Amino acid sequence: MSVQRAGEEVTYTITFLEMETRPEFDWPHLPLGSTAALLKAEKPPVWWFMTLYDAVGRDYAWEDVHTWEHDKIEDWLRRDHRALFTLLDHGWPQGFFILGDDGDGVVNLEYFGMVPEALGKGLGGWLLKTAILTAWDLPGTRKLTVNTCTLDHPRALALYQKNGFMPVRREECTRVLARDRDLSRIPS
Repeated sequence: MSVQRAGEEVTYTITFLEMETRPEFDWPHLPLGSTAALLKAEKPPVWWFMTLYDAVGRDYAWEDVHTWEHDKIEDWLRRDHRALFTLLDHGWPQGFFILGDDGDGVVNLEYFGMVPEALGKGLGGWLLKTAILTAWDLPGTRKLTVNTCTLDHPRALALYQKNGFMPVRREECTRVLARDRDLSRIPS
């Protein structure tokens, strides 16, 4: 088992991507046999967001929000132009995304991901296409942005590009891990 330990410094690359036109694809159909539902949260509590954040991001070193105070997370979540969507199937969360729109026509896919137990069921591609089209349906959208890094799922960058995002810049970074990262849990 390969583990990166809390306190270890890791290097990674962030890739920033943009989409300047609405994609040609139609609204996707759920995979055959799926009973999934996508729900938009109304004034989500911090614990709900943090539960999703940890369930999706634990293996990918999503740690930044853990340094924020509760009130900061709550204020960030409740901004007028921020929307949290949760994909539920079989009674439990399969994944989520957050769209942020500061009113300038640039919508950011701030968070996107699937819980480990939901990977490989065809729901991730459905959720990403739905997130993209939901963003483009917001009034005044002229550009959609997202970023991913080499700590994320190894196919994240390719999936974003496959769905129409284009890399616009890269940034090399380092961080000290706040908790252990079990690399054997990360799909190849």
